[in-house]
Amino acid sequence: MSSLDNPGTTVTKPKYLAHVVLSTTRDNFATMVQFYKTFLSAHASFENNFISFLTYDFEHHRIAIVAVPEAVPKAPNATGLRHIAFGFNSLNDLAMAYLQRKAHGILPVRCLNHGVTTSLYYRDPDGNDLETQVDNFDTVPEMIEYMASPAFEENPIGVNFDPEELVRRLKSGEPDVSIKKRPDIGKRTNL
Repeated sequence: MSSLDNPGTTVTKPKYLAHVVLSTTRDNFATMVQFYKTFLSAHASFENNFISFLTYDFEHHRIAIVAVPEAVPKAPNATGLRHIAFGFNSLNDLAMAYLQRKAHGILPVRCLNHGVTTSLYYRDPDGNDLETQVDNFDTVPEMIEYMASPAFEENPIGVNFDPEELVRRLKSGEPDVSIKKRPDIGKRTNL
C-alpha cells in the first residue's frame, strides 16, 4: 500500500521557496529587469521583450518579471505581498552590498534591527519592497526564543539605524555580536 492511498491531512512541506514572479507594465519592463539584475547581481537564464527569468545562484530562476498588457501601476496602499527578503551570510556582506548598490544609486528606504535580523529595505521601480537581512542569532531556536521574549512582544517592529553607521562600526572592528544587539527603545507598533 502506497502512502498515496492514505495521505493523511497534514500537508507535506515544500523543500524551499523557489522563485517569485512579478508582473509589471510594458512601459516599465526594461527598467524593472535592469533594476533586479543590478540589485541581485543577477543574470537572465531566459529573456525576451515581455518576460525575464533571473538567477543569482544555483536555481534556474529566482525572480521572473512579466510585462502584462493590462497591468496598471501598484497603488501604494494596496493589499498583497509586503516584501521579498534576501538573506546574507554576514554583516560585512550586507554592508558591502549596501555600498555597491549605493554606487548604482540604489538606496534603502528604511533600515531596521528587528532583533532577530538586521535588515535594509529597498524599493524597486514598481514600488515593491525588498528586504536584505542578516540573522542576528546563530541558530533558529535562539531566534524563536527571542521572538517569544517580552522585549519582542513590546517591539515586534525593531529599531531604525543608519546604514553608514553600520559601515563605520564594521570598519572600526566592533564585534558583530555587539552591532547585532538590538537597542531597547520601548514599545513600537508601526513602521
